[in-house]
Amino acid sequence: MQREPSRNSFTEILLPIALIFGLILLLSINVGAGKAEVASSPLESWLKLIVGYLAAGAEIAAALVIGGAIIRGIILYLRQLFSRSKQHLNSTESIRLQLGRVLALGLEFTVASDILRTAVAPSRQDILNLGAIVLLRTLLNYFLEREIQQGEHTRSSQSETRENSYRAVASDPTSGRTKG
Repeated sequence: MQREPSRNSFTEILLPIALIFGLILLLSINVGAGKAEVASSPLESWLKLIVGYLAAGAEIAAALVIGGAIIRGIILYLRQLFSRSKQHLNSTESIRLQLGRVLALGLEFTVASDILRTAVAPSRQDILNLGAIVLLRTLLNYFLEREIQQGEHTRSSQSETRENSYRAVASDPTSGRTKG
């Protein structure tokens, strides 16, 4: 039973390190300083134009999703800040987790945009740049997802502890009685 947690922690350490080294390797490769333009067909020009608009649409979608989440997070935080509730820490954590989920979605939109930009007649350098960008965003997404999972695990364990204490109080026959 002890073996599985150590294997899991080894993977959690090895994966980010491998991604970081892959990113460094891709960024260090320099393919030809001069980029010679190859004559392209009219169809390729049209495809590049259409794919450019689709990539811009994916970037706009990412900006709208992330911007909307930021505005929503600020509003929720201000509402929580000025309320007289005693659950400030719990609700702040909830807001942070919601924002993290939306940031992960925004990262997926930006990766899609980068993939679209290199879909039509990419050069070798374009493919290497795409690989570096995707690796970087995958690394960011990995750590973001890991933090979200840790936050959700902490929240669920706190709620279980709270439920158990409520059950203990409810089952205690002397806890609810008042003399009078």
